[in-house]
Amino acid sequence: MTDHQGEVSLWDEVDGFFYDALHLPNSHTELLRVRSLVGLMPLIAMETLGHETLDAMPDFTRRMNWFVENRPNYSKNLAQWLAPRQGERRLLSFVKPEQMRRILQRMLDENEFLSPFGIRSVSRFHEDHPYTFRDNGDAFTLDYQPAESESGLFGGNSNWRGPIWFPINFLLIEALRKFHYYYGAGIKVECPTGSGQMMDLYDVSQELARRLVGLFLRAEDGRRPIYGGLREFQHDPHWRELVLFHEYFHGDNGAGLGASHQTGWTALVAYLIQTLAEDEKPAVEAVPVMAQG
Repeated sequence: MTDHQGEVSLWDEVDGFFYDALHLPNSHTELLRVRSLVGLMPLIAMETLGHETLDAMPDFTRRMNWFVENRPNYSKNLAQWLAPRQGERRLLSFVKPEQMRRILQRMLDENEFLSPFGIRSVSRFHEDHPYTFRDNGDAFTLDYQPAESESGLFGGNSNWRGPIWFPINFLLIEALRKFHYYYGAGIKVECPTGSGQMMDLYDVSQELARRLVGLFLRAEDGRRPIYGGLREFQHDPHWRELVLFHEYFHGDNGAGLGASHQTGWTALVAYLIQTLAEDEKPAVEAVPVMAQG
């Protein structure tokens, strides 16, 4: 897909999602219409800057303003830099408000990305609608695989094929909180999609945190989702209090997968527990969001 100036755009206006683009030898560019974490990553590539930070970096601020004013072909993709919010806070993001709403509509859909235990790496839409790319008579297919990979490609790693991957979920939560620091209650979305329940972005981040923490908590039947059908870890008194930090988790039932000692990222659950316990929602105003082209 190209924009009105003939430039390749990763944003698909019809689907309301970002896709990978494949540049072919014949100079043709084809969007790979896979609903995966790739389309959510632009949410993570953001930062908000308060006036204290901007005042401490006058050269950066001057050059950023120059870039926005003198490189419109590139800066048009920046959301809201010239529109201060919440105590002169500025936003650095490629995702504009309406794009965010459309991405979150899919991300928070329990029939797509949103599982009971976090965000899946591939939409469950692809369980019934696999994506196939064909080239020179070869066919390459991606479908939704909630657990271990059914393919030996890339060493059989399945993080990006459907399971819940903790570090990306954590970064999405942090991004939503930062967006809230900028927009306040000016942006509200339905969570889960189709529920009729509207939340601001901070409350969405807390809902995602609760789902991730739920991986480790005992349900009403006394079972921890992370241990799936492992009887010893669920019921044996010598093992049932052991909590491991798996590499990734089943996209539907939350069972732990991959390595079981990923304290380098899955232990971030401790920080999420703390934020849920404190639940210190930032005091920001509901600021109207400007429409952007």
